Amino acid sequence: MKIDGTHEIKASRERVYALITDPEVLRRCIPGCESLEKIEENAYAATLKAGVGMVKGTFKGNVKLAEMRPPEHYRLEVDGKGGPGFVKGTGDFDLEEQDGATLIRYAGEMQVGGTIAGIGQRMIQGAAKMMASRFFTALEAEAKPSTGLDARGI
Repeated sequence: MKIDGTHEIKASRERVYALITDPEVLRRCIPGCESLEKIEENAYAATLKAGVGMVKGTFKGNVKLAEMRPPEHYRLEVDGKGGPGFVKGTGDFDLEEQDGATLIRYAGEMQVGGTIAGIGQRMIQGAAKMMASRFFTALEAEAKPSTGLDARGI
C-alpha cells in the first residue's frame, strides 16, 4: 500500500528538518507513540498503540532514519509487531523552502499482515492518512516559536 502527499509548515527548512529528525519531537508527534529509545545512531526502539476500526493493539518495533541529507531529505524505515499483526514500511521526506515556509513532500510504502490486514486496504489507507494528518498538525505546533506567554496571553 502506498501513501503520499504534501504539507506546508510555517518555519525554515533547517528548523523543520531538525524537528522531524529529533527523536523526542517524533515521539510527541507520531500518533500513539509511547516510547522512542535510541539503540544506535539514528535507530530507535519504539512502542506504539495503534489500530484500524475494531482492531487495536500495541506494536513494538524499530524506527531508523536513513539517507539523511540535511536539510533536504531523509528516509524513515519502520517495522513493528504486535497483537493485531505486523507493519513494515518506509517513507521518504523531501523538504523544499517556499516563501519562508517549508513544503514537505512525503511518499511511502507500507505492508501489513495478521488480523489488521483483514480490515481491508481502504480502511487501512484511511487510517494511515489520518495518522499522517495528526503527525503534521503536531509538527506544526512544535515548529511555532515559543512566545513565553501562557494561554491567557500573559
